[in-house]
Amino acid sequence: MSLYIPDELLGHVPNPRFQARYKNSLQTINNDGLRCNGDTPPPAEPAILAVGDSYTYGDEVDDWETWPAYLQKLTGRRVLNGGVSGYGFDQTVLRAEQLADRFNPSVIVVSFIEDDLRRTEMGTLWWRDKPWFAIEGGQLVHKAASEPDWAKLPRRLHSWLGRCFHKLPPHLRTRGQWLENRLASALSQELQQSLGYYVRVHPAGVGLEIARQLIERLADLQRKRSFKVVMMAQYPPVVWADRSTAKEQRHATQAILERAAACGLATLDTYQRLATEPAPLRLYVNSHMNARGNAMIASLLAASLPTLLGEKDVRAPTTI
Repeated sequence: MSLYIPDELLGHVPNPRFQARYKNSLQTINNDGLRCNGDTPPPAEPAILAVGDSYTYGDEVDDWETWPAYLQKLTGRRVLNGGVSGYGFDQTVLRAEQLADRFNPSVIVVSFIEDDLRRTEMGTLWWRDKPWFAIEGGQLVHKAASEPDWAKLPRRLHSWLGRCFHKLPPHLRTRGQWLENRLASALSQELQQSLGYYVRVHPAGVGLEIARQLIERLADLQRKRSFKVVMMAQYPPVVWADRSTAKEQRHATQAILERAAACGLATLDTYQRLATEPAPLRLYVNSHMNARGNAMIASLLAASLPTLLGEKDVRAPTTI
């Protein structure tokens, strides 16, 4: 059974009822297509919905070690983990809209990293076709996921690899898919595009403007519904290893947070809290946060929610 299944709107979504050790961690998807938190969810409503990329989903950690799982323990509220690995900011916003209609949460936490902006410039990413947005007449126009004709031949090679992996035992199958992606990511950008590993539909830099306009969609969603949207910025380990990269990512991240604040959304930047650590890189497994790092993010968010939301009923955070 594959971790992901195709989705007409979003490109790919987690496969309901999937459970396996993937990337050395236990990953369980419930019947609603959401990552499980490892514990029975509290009955108290209203729920908090978390959306985002692999940092929200919790790559490289067990179900109960993601930041949404820790946030559920800290607040006593049910937290729905709607994160999906590999999502661009465009897919995250579409997923927020979709899940808001299904679950009617009281709060939506939209987590992002700077690379999510680059992903909005792609029509195909990591072999998967994805939806994207064009700017036409100053307005966003949704483009459904589709497969460019010129990419079909390389995709036949990818399909053949997929059939080979499908014949492997489950514990080796996911490892083979991971290895395939690692090998592809090691290629030059020119080779990646020629093989159909990704397909760029916008020049570099356009993703930031698309994200700014997508934030307006989130603001419209907040105005039309009775919930609050919180934009939360997270950071990959390269930020703590390369100063020039950190400067670039911080600049783009701040632009997004400033736009969100201007649109009336609550914002939370995790950078300063992580920067107080003597060795921030110890908060990561490889490319994603470890259990301690996710617990730190959840604690920061839980402590900030009362102020961000103007609430008095959010349980005071405790030490994990």
